[in-house]
Amino acid sequence: MCHQSQLAALVFAILVTPLQLLAQASPIDQVQVAAPQIRRADPPAGNASVSELEARGDELRAEKSYLDALDYYRAALAKKSDPKIYNKMGIVELQMQRFRESQKSFERAIRSDGHFADAYNNLGAVHYEERDYRKAIKLYLKAIDLRHDVASYYSNLGAAYFSRKDFEKAVQAYNQALQLDPEVLDRTSRTGVTAQLSSPGDRAHYSYVMAKLYAKMGATDRSLEYLRKAMEEGYKGIDQVYKDTEFEGVRKDPRFVALMTTRPPGIPE
Repeated sequence: MCHQSQLAALVFAILVTPLQLLAQASPIDQVQVAAPQIRRADPPAGNASVSELEARGDELRAEKSYLDALDYYRAALAKKSDPKIYNKMGIVELQMQRFRESQKSFERAIRSDGHFADAYNNLGAVHYEERDYRKAIKLYLKAIDLRHDVASYYSNLGAAYFSRKDFEKAVQAYNQALQLDPEVLDRTSRTGVTAQLSSPGDRAHYSYVMAKLYAKMGATDRSLEYLRKAMEEGYKGIDQVYKDTEFEGVRKDPRFVALMTTRPPGIPE
């Protein structure tokens, strides 16, 4: 009996100690594992229409109830094959990082509708997340060929070019994205695809390029914001700001003079 009590105490200690260590750690050092996805909604009704199932799937996707959303999209597709629903299902799977499943869903959407620009763009995002930038670029260009007026396509293309360190083409793509929608980069940085930059030097260069693009557009506030980031990230070519014609208007702003005088130190990695 004594041995059983000692064994139970040992097992308890093994199980509890890691949790205690996490609890005692600084909040900055803590890592919290997300809870597993569970189904919270009622199953799809057998007599629901395709539009009803799709609409309920959209609601659940907005609520981040991804497994439930997939149930409703699958139920809708069982009644009617629809490229738009395949595309929505692929987005949910991509948000869940189920890359193989999302790739299949986007490919089904494209097989159903070969002119579905969003599906090409989204399939590009799958390959981008898997760091196959060549395939991603090809698919983004296909989406752009089908629709020239969607800023996020150009933004995604710019991210892929930047990740391949093809900076000239990246600048061209980002410039087109900003011409179509000056806020597109803010939205993609919060909710979508951003450049996967492997080194501090690449990140600093990226910030400088963004500063130049916003300066060219006359968005001085945003330009100065990215200039500061470039300096904090240690961009070595920062003095080029005095030569690049895009910054001509920014250089007249007193905040630019103050920024270049104080020269914020680079933040160490």
